[in-house]
Amino acid sequence: MTPAKLYKTFAVAEAFTWTFLIAGLITRAVVGIPSEIMFGVGALHGAVFLGYGVSAALVGVNQRWSFGRILLAIFLAIVPYATVPFERSVEKKNLLAGPWRKTETDDARDKNWFDRLFRWFINRPVLLVLVLILVVVIIFATLLFVGPPDTWGK
Repeated sequence: MTPAKLYKTFAVAEAFTWTFLIAGLITRAVVGIPSEIMFGVGALHGAVFLGYGVSAALVGVNQRWSFGRILLAIFLAIVPYATVPFERSVEKKNLLAGPWRKTETDDARDKNWFDRLFRWFINRPVLLVLVLILVVVIIFATLLFVGPPDTWGK
C-alpha cells in the first residue's frame, strides 16, 4: 500500500465514522437509542480517529511534510469531514506522491537518527503495523479510562 493510498483510506474512513457518530447523536436526541449502541459508534469513530492520526503522522514523515502540516492534518480530524478536503489538497499539491522511503538517498536529512529509525521500521512493515496498533490501543484504553470528553474535569 502506498503512502497516498494509506492516507486516503484513513481520511475517508474518518469522515464516514463522523457520519455514523452524528447520525447516532441525532437519533439518540430524537428517538432515543441505547447507550450501548452509542458507545459502539463512539468507539468505532474513536479508533478510526486515532488510526487516522497515526497514519497522518506516518505519511507526513515519509513525505517530508513540515511539522506544522502534520499537526494540521491531525488537528483537522477534530472537525467533521475536514480530513477529505485536506487529503484532496495535499494530493493536488503532489504531497502524497511517491513510495515509502525505504532506502537512504543523497538527501542530508536521510543521515539523521530519526530518518534511519523511520526507514528501519518501514522496512519491517509487520513490526511497524503491530507497534502502531499497540500505540492506538494504549491511547484508546487511556481515553476509555478517563471517560467521555464531556465528563473531563468534572
